[in-house]
Amino acid sequence: MHGLVIRNTGYSYSVKSDAGEVFDCKVKGSFRIRGIRTTNPIAIGDRVTFTPSAPSGLITDIDERKNYIIRKSTNLSKQSHIIAANVDMCFLIVTIQQPETPLQFIDRFLASAEAYSVPVTLIFNKIDLVGEEWKDYLDGVIHLYQTIGYPCRRISAITGEGVEQLRAELQGCITLLSGNSGVGKSTLINTLFPHLHLRTNEISEAYNTGKHTTTFSEMYEVEGGSSPGYIIDTPGIKGFGTFDMKKEEIGHYFKEIFHFSADCRFNNCTHTHEPHCAVREAVERHDIAESRYNSYISMLNDEKEDKYRPAF
Repeated sequence: MHGLVIRNTGYSYSVKSDAGEVFDCKVKGSFRIRGIRTTNPIAIGDRVTFTPSAPSGLITDIDERKNYIIRKSTNLSKQSHIIAANVDMCFLIVTIQQPETPLQFIDRFLASAEAYSVPVTLIFNKIDLVGEEWKDYLDGVIHLYQTIGYPCRRISAITGEGVEQLRAELQGCITLLSGNSGVGKSTLINTLFPHLHLRTNEISEAYNTGKHTTTFSEMYEVEGGSSPGYIIDTPGIKGFGTFDMKKEEIGHYFKEIFHFSADCRFNNCTHTHEPHCAVREAVERHDIAESRYNSYISMLNDEKEDKYRPAF
């Protein structure tokens, strides 16, 4: 049989067949060692071939993926973890306060999405909590990413501001919702689709960080509209270590760096020390944001062992 992986608990999967039935499945043992350098050879959103049986069916093959979002594994630095596969778009949920999403996290996520052809919209949640002293910063961050070419939305999952527009955009698409812990993914899904009753949690007052509420990835069908869609809810991410990116390619995944690099003197310019580097000149003119350039430099150093373990 053929179907779609709609739930991943880490040790078992729920697969929705093409006929609409849902089966509990596990992965065939030999499938795990087919040279796949990931902690999860099957990801939410995968199309798979499986054999149903009791108590668990067996996934025997996986279709070729059109795209995926991947990051460095939290436990095994030389392996990766696929967050979701075969998505039409991603809503990256970020917050300016309670908690503050680091710009470097946003940049790393966007670069990974660019590498694997996943369109991203930045969703600025909890705007009802943004104090007067933070509003200029919020406007500046949104202006930065809109100028680069990323759509941005201001919403409040609590008050409902901006939520209806998101509901319309979800129709007919498979959409990944991702972000740091505590940015309000589950609350947003509950606001969009109250019948799901997802569990939510409070922000840690001691560290102003989110507490994990979603413990595994799950896909939910989006009702309404002319064609059905799905949203993928995933556990919150505390850090984003990039995986399997060659140093000479990283600049390609920063849209504005790639644009200005065409004017560099050397074709293999790393934009770190070379003379007549158009990228560094653009940073000095503020045509490239310093925060984006710093994220790029940080990613150049990702090969250092254990660099991201303290972040998780």
